[in-house]
Amino acid sequence: MPDWTLSAGELTAVVALSPSGELTLAVRRGGDEVVAPSRLGIRAAHEDLSRDLAFDGISSRDVDESYTTLVGKRRAHRYVATEWTLGFTKGGHRLDLQVQISGQGVAYRYVVPWRGPVTVCEEVSEYVIAPTARAVLLPYENGRCDYEEIHRHTTAGTAEPILYGYPSLFQVDGTFHIDGTWLLVTESRLDGTYAGSRLRFDGDAFRLDLPDPYVTAASPLVTPWRTMIIGDLSAIVGSDLVTSLAEPSRLDDTSWIKPGAAAWSWWSDAPSTRDLEAQKRWVDYAASQGWPYLLADAGWNKEWMPELLSYAAGRGVGVFLWSHWQHLDTELEFREKLAVWKEWGAAGVKIDFTESDGQDRMRWFDAILAATARLRMMIVFHGGTIPRGTERTWPQFMTAEAVKGAEWIKPKPGKEPIYPPTHYLSLAFTRNVQGPMDFTPCTFTGVRAISAGFELALAVIFESGVQHFADSVESYESRPEAQRLLARVPTAWDDTRLLSGDPADHIVIARRSAGNGAGDGAGDGEEWYVGAGVSGPARTITVPLTFAGEGEWAADIYRDAPDDRIVIETVSVTAGGKLDIPVAFNGGFTVHLRRTP
Repeated sequence: MPDWTLSAGELTAVVALSPSGELTLAVRRGGDEVVAPSRLGIRAAHEDLSRDLAFDGISSRDVDESYTTLVGKRRAHRYVATEWTLGFTKGGHRLDLQVQISGQGVAYRYVVPWRGPVTVCEEVSEYVIAPTARAVLLPYENGRCDYEEIHRHTTAGTAEPILYGYPSLFQVDGTFHIDGTWLLVTESRLDGTYAGSRLRFDGDAFRLDLPDPYVTAASPLVTPWRTMIIGDLSAIVGSDLVTSLAEPSRLDDTSWIKPGAAAWSWWSDAPSTRDLEAQKRWVDYAASQGWPYLLADAGWNKEWMPELLSYAAGRGVGVFLWSHWQHLDTELEFREKLAVWKEWGAAGVKIDFTESDGQDRMRWFDAILAATARLRMMIVFHGGTIPRGTERTWPQFMTAEAVKGAEWIKPKPGKEPIYPPTHYLSLAFTRNVQGPMDFTPCTFTGVRAISAGFELALAVIFESGVQHFADSVESYESRPEAQRLLARVPTAWDDTRLLSGDPADHIVIARRSAGNGAGDGAGDGEEWYVGAGVSGPARTITVPLTFAGEGEWAADIYRDAPDDRIVIETVSVTAGGKLDIPVAFNGGFTVHLRRTP
């Protein structure tokens, strides 16, 4: 049986062609089998390109790209990989398999040329994972685009045979520690030429599942990248492979795009979105905190919105306007609404209820992203799908929900917490690796099982180009320690490093910023923020300061205090030292490191 061994660094992919002309792909990391031989192929309307294939040649090229993003784990990126194209034929038809291997993982996609439009009836792609592999999986509700579930911690062999949404996380070597071999399965570079996929577990393999009976695109059809991020757990969390595989930026000028924090009144006081004077008070609070934005959510009125936008502009606050996606689903509505809102002075839009991974919705995403870029408006998506490198291609894209966030834990007397601490941990190792995540964190009055210190640390643990701080003004003002941090913490980062963690136990993550503002990160020098949270018993967490540069640093430590309060302690530290910080039951802390003269 012919096979082709493709290697780069410690990663190896083996493509094999069976006697019946069926393709498989296996992946190894050093001595660890990451993915066992797994079926590949496309069943198109004009030909079944999953069997009876014949090899027709192989070529390779080097990939070396440097690019920037405005949001994400870091802003400066370099991607180095080798790409192989393996050609296969069946009669007069052709299937090309492109495989890229980098230091971060393995990705593949199909290219199908034909004489007319190509219709895919089924994609025969799968991942065969060792049954003993630890698995962190997101149930995906059939029939709608639903990433708003709680992850299940199980094994690959005992997972329920249902649909699972991206990304899916596995620890394949059975060592159950940060330095083991981990695999995060997802996809990148999706647009309106295809549909978003998910995984269906059938007891033997995680098989790719498309939401549409078929997808159609002009020839040559090119699928999204089937993406496998591979390495130890710190490599998974720090990976930018999803953006590196995405299409390069379509914008020449991004000077008008500014990440930052936003005040959001709907969570704590839903009727306030219908009240001009209430929204003005939230503008005042955003300005007092140095937050550059207000989100005017569902219920705002076109009769008074121009007045609010003028009021906010006078205080240096930009406004995002909420809209249902069906109110912006034609070019005419782009002109009649988006353009008008831009004339009013809106900084951007939040578009909600985009509940589909189907090809038609992906075409709509293409259209709305192009329209907002043309009008120089930033955009946030809710009630829909995950980003798949969107922040690289369309830099005005700030964040997306696609998460079971704080809206589900609004204050309600007598209600029991529905989120275990592992929910927050799982997201940091899965969904937020995928791209910006709008959890709307730091809700101290919410129904929660985690401590106030852990809740505050979410401002660092979770990354989002616009971070919507969701609690009330009164709640923040009653916690001046939290208010102090939230006025300073950036939303755009220059580096991200996992210092310690496990999806079911704890996380300690460090993020570097070029500045100290809650805006776009521009400030007066390098600073680091460390966010930490634990599930379970109180303990002492050690923070190694190996990431800090030479010299003296002041470390502001925001940690739990009795009665669900937060206390600030400031100590002096040096590079190469450590901090031993006590953590409460289901607790957490934040460390803000600033250079000292």
